[in-house]
Amino acid sequence: MTEYSLADDLSTALALAAEADLISLERFRARDLDVSLKADASHVTDADTRVERVIREHLQAARPGDAILGEEFGTEGESSRQWIVDPIDGTANFMRGVPIWGTLISLVVDGVPQVGVISAPALGRRWWAATGHGAWVRELDREPRRIEVSAISRLDEAAVSYNSFKGWDDAGRLPQLTALNRAVWRSRAIGDLWSYMLVAEGALDAAGELDLKPWDIAALAPIVREAGGRFTSLDGADTIWNGTALASNGRVHDLVLDLVRA
Repeated sequence: MTEYSLADDLSTALALAAEADLISLERFRARDLDVSLKADASHVTDADTRVERVIREHLQAARPGDAILGEEFGTEGESSRQWIVDPIDGTANFMRGVPIWGTLISLVVDGVPQVGVISAPALGRRWWAATGHGAWVRELDREPRRIEVSAISRLDEAAVSYNSFKGWDDAGRLPQLTALNRAVWRSRAIGDLWSYMLVAEGALDAAGELDLKPWDIAALAPIVREAGGRFTSLDGADTIWNGTALASNGRVHDLVLDLVRA
């Protein structure tokens, strides 16, 4: 098997994101956007499926020995190296014309995310990171800049995003969410990828939610961690595989965990 450096893998992921943007942005707010319901009652658009197909085709050519896991077409191949793809994170926003959505691409090695790229063309932003290479953002035509988390260490000075009131309620964690809201300085339900990237940029101090799949999480973790933050489940496990996520600047992480654990 060919050995690839993380820098090579990151370059590949960035090229894939650029290809994805050409498709997704052209379909955003399209009058003929095709929307249907999947078996789990979530929505899928023709942009979701087209983006994932293109990414899979490019990966099969560029990394033929690697496995792929995508939201729309499942798992392909077996390898310690697995690419995890969410073609459009925030499909509900996408189909309603809300610009908070993007393509998530991650390389997971032995179950641990090592590369993450998040491209949100309607917001004019792309974030990326690879283990040991820092976390970065590029806004429109500006030069890339390195990002880092905030230095806030007190909950009563912290700004957090909980993403979905209904999600916490459905999971039976509304008392925990209420306790968190009472403890922090400011709370918002910003939603989807952007809340986690705001943590990585230092604009928010923590963000978390439930009812997640690996493709919702994998690309987020390397960016938050390389920005100096911490990324776990809502119960403190260092994993992307149990369906919840908590990202923070690290300083308030345990304080938030104390309030939101099941």
